[in-house]
Amino acid sequence: MQLAIPHAPRPVRLTQVPGAVMRLSLAAAVGVGLCILAGGIALRATGYFSAERAFLGRAQRVEGTVIRVELPPLERRVGEDAILTAIYEFDRLQRSATGIRMAAERAEGLGPGAKIALLVDPADPEHPREEESARRRGGMLWLLPLGLGLGLAIAAACFVFELRRVYRSLVEPLRTGALVWLTPAKPLSDSKREVVFDASYFRDGVKHEVRARGRPGRAPVRNGEKVLAAVVPRRPTWVRVVDEDLAHTLGWMR
Repeated sequence: MQLAIPHAPRPVRLTQVPGAVMRLSLAAAVGVGLCILAGGIALRATGYFSAERAFLGRAQRVEGTVIRVELPPLERRVGEDAILTAIYEFDRLQRSATGIRMAAERAEGLGPGAKIALLVDPADPEHPREEESARRRGGMLWLLPLGLGLGLAIAAACFVFELRRVYRSLVEPLRTGALVWLTPAKPLSDSKREVVFDASYFRDGVKHEVRARGRPGRAPVRNGEKVLAAVVPRRPTWVRVVDEDLAHTLGWMR
């Protein structure tokens, strides 16, 4: 067997490098999962906000009188709701309702006898809503496209990031990195797992101490006790061992 390694940049395709496609497939699967998750959340939110908009479209405004106000603890009032009980007239009937939600900060100044604006659904007149709170929730429908677009953008960014990482760590060393003969610090053992070992090589009269990584269960290309490896351009202290299977796949060994 003889080595016939072309000069850099060498023609190395992503599909020729073991593990590259698998890592990209996992990244794509994660991206698809994020898209599905974002889509599911968007669909659920769309149903909720659409129901809110439909409620606002058919609800009628009435005036209610507060009977009771239940405020959350003082330290939790920012962003929380107070629970009101109120009486009101609708469809010529005097009614009362509990569980009416209002922003706690706005409800602090209310007491028995205070007047509030309520929205009553003719199809469900026993469950009115405080007007401002109901309109605020209905007005958040514009956030749906933003949220869905953000989810898709995150998924795409994850895939592009992983593509660049795979290319830089697996393809670029073989395509443009320096090919060197490594001298392992200790004799390499036959292992079915990924091999990581200390080694050194000389380049331009300078000795470089590095950490090397070899594929599990693959015989490296040897020159006596030395093994062929590609230096990662952006991590010169890490090198990738070139095994015989990979050398055959790339056409470097004949």
